[in-house]
Amino acid sequence: MSSADARPLPFWLAGRLAHGHDQLDVRGPDGQCVASGCVPTDAQVEEAVAALDAAQGPARRLSLGERAEALGHVASRLLERHEEIAALITAENGKPIKWARIEVTRAASVFRFAAEEARRWSGDVQRLDTEAAGSGRLALVKRVPKGPVLGIAPFNFPLNLVAHKVAPALAVGAPILIKPAPATPLSALVLGELLAETSLPAGMWSVLPVPNDQMPALVADSRLPIISFTGSAPVGHSIRQAVPHKHVVLELGGNAAAVVLSDFGAETDIAWAAERIALFANYQAGQSCISVQRVLVDRPIYDDVVARVVSEVDSFATGGGDGVATDVGPLVDEQAAIRVVSWIEEAVEAGAKLLTGGVRDGATVSPAVLVDVPADAKVWCEEVFGPVVVLAPVDGADGAIAAVNASRFGLQTGVFTKDTATAFRFFAELNVGGVIIGDVPSYRADQMPYGGVKESGVGREGVAYAMTDFSEERVMVLTGLDL
Repeated sequence: MSSADARPLPFWLAGRLAHGHDQLDVRGPDGQCVASGCVPTDAQVEEAVAALDAAQGPARRLSLGERAEALGHVASRLLERHEEIAALITAENGKPIKWARIEVTRAASVFRFAAEEARRWSGDVQRLDTEAAGSGRLALVKRVPKGPVLGIAPFNFPLNLVAHKVAPALAVGAPILIKPAPATPLSALVLGELLAETSLPAGMWSVLPVPNDQMPALVADSRLPIISFTGSAPVGHSIRQAVPHKHVVLELGGNAAAVVLSDFGAETDIAWAAERIALFANYQAGQSCISVQRVLVDRPIYDDVVARVVSEVDSFATGGGDGVATDVGPLVDEQAAIRVVSWIEEAVEAGAKLLTGGVRDGATVSPAVLVDVPADAKVWCEEVFGPVVVLAPVDGADGAIAAVNASRFGLQTGVFTKDTATAFRFFAELNVGGVIIGDVPSYRADQMPYGGVKESGVGREGVAYAMTDFSEERVMVLTGLDL
């Protein structure tokens, strides 16, 4: 797919291809046009929402087998078109091809998990004769969709984070409208192709690359009672404030910490921790909500860990995302790179030491390692969303727990310890959504509950957990039974 394509790419309106009146140029990090797409008109957006509303009955009546077959089909087709879709992600997003390939594989797993969960979506049976008043009574409890879902996806995982909204919605029988990020709509449109190959009811899904200024009207629409948003904290909080009566799921990122304690082990263990920290501070050019940003190191091993992280970071190859040897690719655009470098420069002016990196070439920033960073510097207390890692010494578990919890974010934390009691203490005392013991905070299995506390969001992703979020209990009581 290239800018040479003669006609702008259509979008998916109520399960069918449609062209709009306006055009959106999708540009890679280098500013070159990758493809052009159509932008829906207001009338087409209204048509899509009305179709979702009308599709609620047919969608809910789909058998569990029909839902599972559709989801399984998408999973299989993603793997069949693996290389093509990975190349598309790299083109629109800039992430190195090796990470784009992993994203496609993960998205296929999300749909496979959803197919498996759909087949188990059977509800519960409760005998009510535990009290005399319930004699002869039996309750059937099932979960039903709360209504159509508005899924708003970000640019950093343009396929997998769309999958985390679409797959659970379809599994519970909820119609869904996906709004991909304007910068990266192409892989979501390909996902629409795969959905169109299934027998899902007409109108059950739409993929609309609408501009961000059209989002408030969609958020406010009463026919979309569920909103699943992944993106920046200011936008997420504004959504929740605008529609407090709706069910809103927010994944808003953070500034994830990795803790390295002296008990982690021998020199080889510390070396492995430094390797993981360096890799996952930079693996998507830092554009991941759980990218390692802050590293809190037990004071006795601090200098050693710093030296090892710098050495690892200096070994990374930077360059274009399509290079098979590229470790750190460009940010999504040049403006993002300019912002990241400005935050590094602000920290240095305030007294921080830049040990390596921090040099911009267009949209690419060489991985930066900082120490002695003031607590109020943006690279410490905000979400950098770039290839920057900051290290600081702490005094044991007490100091690490206090430093992690001092952040206004709380998504995930990695703790390098081999002491079981210490692991459980961090699990009990850290105010975050997830604690990864023995590894970086960047680990995520797509079937596990994933989400944060404080300004990192509300609600949980992870297929089964999102299915619960998108649905509610309904009870039928049968009377006069011989139990």
